[in-house]
Amino acid sequence: MFSSLKVRNYRLFFMGQVVSNTGTWMQRIAQDWLVLSLTGSSAAVGITTALQFLPMLLFGLYGGVLVDRLPRRPTLLVTQSAMALTGLALAFLTLSGHVQVWHVYLAAFAVGLATVVDNPARQSFVSEMVGPGQLQNAVSLNSANFQSARLVGPAVAGLLITGVGTGWAFLLNGLSFVAPIGGLLLMRARELHVVERTPRGKGQLREGLRYVAGRPDLIWPIVLVGFIGTFGFNFPVWLSAYADDTFHAGAGAYSLFNTLMAVGSLAGALLAARRGTARLRVLIAAAVAFGALEVVAATAPSLWLFALLMVPIGIAGLTVNVTANTSVQMATDPAMRGRVMALFMMVFMGGSPLGAPLVGWVTDAYGPRVGFALGGLVSMAAATAIGLVLARLGGLRVSLGWHRGAPRVRFVPRAGARTEEQLATV
Repeated sequence: MFSSLKVRNYRLFFMGQVVSNTGTWMQRIAQDWLVLSLTGSSAAVGITTALQFLPMLLFGLYGGVLVDRLPRRPTLLVTQSAMALTGLALAFLTLSGHVQVWHVYLAAFAVGLATVVDNPARQSFVSEMVGPGQLQNAVSLNSANFQSARLVGPAVAGLLITGVGTGWAFLLNGLSFVAPIGGLLLMRARELHVVERTPRGKGQLREGLRYVAGRPDLIWPIVLVGFIGTFGFNFPVWLSAYADDTFHAGAGAYSLFNTLMAVGSLAGALLAARRGTARLRVLIAAAVAFGALEVVAATAPSLWLFALLMVPIGIAGLTVNVTANTSVQMATDPAMRGRVMALFMMVFMGGSPLGAPLVGWVTDAYGPRVGFALGGLVSMAAATAIGLVLARLGGLRVSLGWHRGAPRVRFVPRAGARTEEQLATV
């Protein structure tokens, strides 16, 4: 489960990210709650989320082109430093009592700009640290790292918000970037599996798009995470509204919801680290379960039942993310990985500028339950449709029958179906 941590460079990276990710989750919780406190609007929280991910939607592909041209480690030093400065600036404004909602909007957009390059650089840099043999394990441990921080960050943020205010969460986030920057500086360059950089040239963006478009094993997982990222992962909007409007429980409940979801996400990440392969059928099953669980949670009558449902939602959502990420990385040529992962992250995260304001408006107009259920239904429908497409491409058909007195749905080979090697991709 932890085999990639034997690699010194990855171990330094991992430890730095534990600290930084904890600070990032503290800032996310504090940022959402600060906007809700300043405006009283779920739509405003949605706008904040949208602004943070808008740069990925607008410039994400260009970020991938840059990452394929630039050395990853120096690039990450620049992007991590930029995000640290943004957190410190927001801390100063909040602690001095001068913060306004447009300051939070601007900070969210600035973090989004740094993320345009930081995300594909970090995704691609994993393979340089551990090599192809440990890639699946390292990607899963990265997710476990992120979700472990998600356990601590919201809990600490909740204490800080209720005790001393949101500004201290922003300050600690800014200081937390010392850890990953130090880890990058301490790495041994000679031990990296450096990929030859792509020289500057015309048409590299179009080349990356053509590469993905010609690969069904890449394009359909990316389309699926696009739907789920746009409509199913708007938790800052929904959970803050449930805590404030539905259950009238305040920032402590919002922190609890995020913490319990992180428990499930951590479990999902560790399970993914133990799996030897990233199969597309696991991706589809997890995506269907994720959407269905959101619909069930939308109807939960009590705070504690709703909170407990965050655990399986976290497991399913993390399984979708890790399985899609790993399958796309492992199927991509190293020279194209920056562009392909930029497209992956652009679709997954860049859908929020479209989905978050819409979901925020639905939540304000019709209530958190309707907004949450709508996100789950869209995710479930997209997963079902794409699962059928992948099954057809793999030479499978749906078989309906009964097994031990219960209905059973299976995928079985069609007459004249493809070979076992072709079916293995599904």
